[in-house]
Amino acid sequence: MGDIVAELESIYKVFPGVTALQNMSLQLHAGEIHGLIGENGAGKSTLIKVLTGVHRPDGGTIYVNGQETVFESPLDAKHQGIACVYQELNIVKDMSVADNLFLGNFTRKEGSRLLDYASMNARTREVMLSMNQDIDPTVKCGLLGMGQQQMVEIGKAVLQNAKVLILDEPTSSLGEREAAELFTILNSLKAKGLAILYVSHRLEELFELCDVVTVMRDAKHIITGPMASMSKDDLITHMVGRSLTNLFPKQKTTPGAVALEVRNLSSRGRFKNISFTARRGEILGFAGLVGAGRTELFRAIFGADPVEGGEIFVNGQKVAVRMPKDAIRHGIALLTEDRKAQGLVLAQSVERNISLATLESNSSRGFLNVRNMEAKSNESVRRLNIKTPSIYSTVSQLSGGNQQKVVIGKWTNAEMEIYIFDEPTRGIDVGAKIEVYNVMNRLIADGKCVIMISSELPELLGMCDRVIVMRRGRITGAMDRDDPTFNQEDIMKAAWGGVK
Repeated sequence: MGDIVAELESIYKVFPGVTALQNMSLQLHAGEIHGLIGENGAGKSTLIKVLTGVHRPDGGTIYVNGQETVFESPLDAKHQGIACVYQELNIVKDMSVADNLFLGNFTRKEGSRLLDYASMNARTREVMLSMNQDIDPTVKCGLLGMGQQQMVEIGKAVLQNAKVLILDEPTSSLGEREAAELFTILNSLKAKGLAILYVSHRLEELFELCDVVTVMRDAKHIITGPMASMSKDDLITHMVGRSLTNLFPKQKTTPGAVALEVRNLSSRGRFKNISFTARRGEILGFAGLVGAGRTELFRAIFGADPVEGGEIFVNGQKVAVRMPKDAIRHGIALLTEDRKAQGLVLAQSVERNISLATLESNSSRGFLNVRNMEAKSNESVRRLNIKTPSIYSTVSQLSGGNQQKVVIGKWTNAEMEIYIFDEPTRGIDVGAKIEVYNVMNRLIADGKCVIMISSELPELLGMCDRVIVMRRGRITGAMDRDDPTFNQEDIMKAAWGGVK
């Protein structure tokens, strides 16, 4: 264990009506990867913002290299060696890799106001190659994949000689290969003496990567200990304050009539000749690697993207879905993969977001039935256990898991018939995941049709009645829960294009 690089001691942070951090302490050591976990709303994001100078604590002390300090701003924290790669990457996609690395600290030619791109490009290449990333410094970041964009973010920390690197849900948008590459880079940075704080809801990643783990619950420090001394059950119990004996509360149901049928649906460059059925009273899973075309397929079914051929049937009737309004009229709901950009209006209240899909039914002669909207929103908050000060609180103030529940509330409030969940548990904690699974159980018990797209194979195997596998825009496998092929190995073979 190396020297303590950064330390939070007895930190308090209070927002109106909410204690976000209470007597929270944390030590980050050089050459160590420190995991941080807790349910959504436990205070992890606030802790990160205190450590990066976004929020100033209301009590407690921050130390950097043993010296007491006060961060006046994020720039101040950066100058003191604190770097953070957030879940939503701070990449300027229309600027080059070199521009992004040097943003706010450009190198100029001696005696001139002109930027020294020769020097910046050379240094950028050097930094990226030190992380085994052979990326052209002049290429626009928007043309890079998510994994490479994340490496650019880490490259910023390497360039500024950061002493502490914080990663917030870094694998939430990465495939297995990209995640493995990230772990290799983090281990190499650890070997060079960086202190790394790794925030993730994926327990298996913590066991693979971290040396030490800290658990938070209800804004408080619960336990810190060596990763090797912890079990998955230990961590879950510390996180939620109780034992969760069944991570996947699958309920046995008898599938009913076909609710959705797709025949030979195609979209140029996205997917081709896709056919499948989804029944009432079942959860149908879609598996595949990043880029397999799953999200694109269901955006097209929902009318968000165009199709060039094929047919869609709802309850046996052929339907024309040219825009999302058509899909909603036919009882199809899509919980989008990117909840913040496509599922929510972050500047609006919980009540307004839950009411988004029912504005038409709640309006008469140009006036909204506000009383009914408020009643339905309060009901959704209670039923889904959404942690919010009130239905009038701004959605952007909620944790990721509670934001996801607001999206779910928006569609369950509209009483749809076919629910498409695209990566419904990405970036949320284990307790919130189980609550999402129980929502699915209630829907299928009510005779609804549920389709779940997920990159988490244990999730698909734990909750689905059938799994369809896609690769490069085509269906490459279909497994029923009772089939011997309903296992992780055979699903991965189909996803990779291997032979069963």
